[in-house]
Amino acid sequence: METNCTIYTKEMETPIGRIYIGATEKGICLLVFSDSEPLDKAFKKITKALNGHIVPAENEHIVTLEKELQEYFDGKRRTFSASLVTIGTEFQKKAWKSLQEIPYGETRSYKAQAIAAGNPKAVRAVAGANHANIINIIIPCHRVIGSDNSLTGYGGGLWRKEYLLNLEKSS
Repeated sequence: METNCTIYTKEMETPIGRIYIGATEKGICLLVFSDSEPLDKAFKKITKALNGHIVPAENEHIVTLEKELQEYFDGKRRTFSASLVTIGTEFQKKAWKSLQEIPYGETRSYKAQAIAAGNPKAVRAVAGANHANIINIIIPCHRVIGSDNSLTGYGGGLWRKEYLLNLEKSS
């Protein structure tokens, strides 16, 4: 884990609203919607965990991710090349890894994600880990739905989750 670092941040306009991108020299550590309630919590979390300070500027990781996000929203990109700097417990990181294994355009239930994360009984813990995810879209918690195929919980709002799922199904 990096410590005492600069965390570069930049806002980007997308079809579903403005997002904040944050990156260190090692990779992307933040991708959240600017109007999401826990935005200030996300900033505090990354600055504390990385013993870092935020600078409104861009670095190579942000430049690359902006291009890739534009391609994603244009329906021309299914995967991201960004290096990630994840901040969380070992269980959260395992849950986020299982999210990244859900193929583009597909969905999984929280139970299926818990099984993929190695603990079939940890459905609520997986949901909590998804909620703690501060690298949206790249760590695709929008691909997790209820066992009855309903759209459930998404920090950016269910309308964004629906948009992202429809985008992925149509391209």
